[in-house]
Amino acid sequence: MPQIESNGITLEVDERGEGRPLLLIMGIGSQLLLWREGLVDALVARGFRVIRFDHRDVGLSTWMDGLRAPPIGPSLARTLVGRPVQAPYTLWDLADDTAGLLDALGIERAHVFGVSMGGMVAQCMAIRHASRLRSMVSMMSTTGQRRVSLGSPRAIRALLGNRPTTRDEIAEYYATFTQAVSGPAFPPDLDEARALGLRLHDRAHHPAGFARHFAAILATGDRTAALRQVTTPTLVLHGDADPLIPVAGGRATARAIPGADLVEVRGLGHQLPEAYWEELADRVRAHADAADRHSGSPRSAIE
Repeated sequence: MPQIESNGITLEVDERGEGRPLLLIMGIGSQLLLWREGLVDALVARGFRVIRFDHRDVGLSTWMDGLRAPPIGPSLARTLVGRPVQAPYTLWDLADDTAGLLDALGIERAHVFGVSMGGMVAQCMAIRHASRLRSMVSMMSTTGQRRVSLGSPRAIRALLGNRPTTRDEIAEYYATFTQAVSGPAFPPDLDEARALGLRLHDRAHHPAGFARHFAAILATGDRTAALRQVTTPTLVLHGDADPLIPVAGGRATARAIPGADLVEVRGLGHQLPEAYWEELADRVRAHADAADRHSGSPRSAIE
């Protein structure tokens, strides 16, 4: 996998396919491996040049260890009472990273597909770098508005509870988290989740990056007003059984973005299960096809 320079840092990038550029943006503290090979293959088979990458502070990209990682608990408490959170960088910086990635790859415009925090980054791109997007898919994500973004206590504890340190603890963390956030229509394979946890640990374990990503989400705040100016063709996907970012977050995103399409997937949680890959790839292709048929070059909403 090559590394590229973007926005003053180095990003680890993986590309596959030779069709229309499709940039995949993963969630909080998550390496590009979370875009599973079978899903990538399904997207390539539908005519995309699929690009996945490690965010700053995760995987094999630049670790921002010179920056303090704000404590998770106090940061969340400040958000819950409506107080601002200080962070070493925000989602806007991650959006600038992704725009710089397109520059480095010589791509003028791409279809962009983000999940969870990656959906938030995609939204920031559509606000700040609109001319770089042909279309956007925001999946299991939210606007940042506090009222529609808070998941169930069980799911939040699974994400933010005691952070694992040993290799075996990390494997169990992924199994526990996967079980906590999966929906009833797509029961998880916990042995596969444990194996994935081990792969992620062995590739690059960096918990401080997760804490800085979490602070970036909280510090960026509510994007609702800015999203009302977005002109990028947008598809919002959300599981109606998502316990981590409730379906209200997806509905709010679709309401905020003019002309956005909303698809609620029955029984889907906060997950990208193998049983949904083919349908998901079909939806992404259909949305990209529609955007390309009505292609334009929207100006950035924030200059």
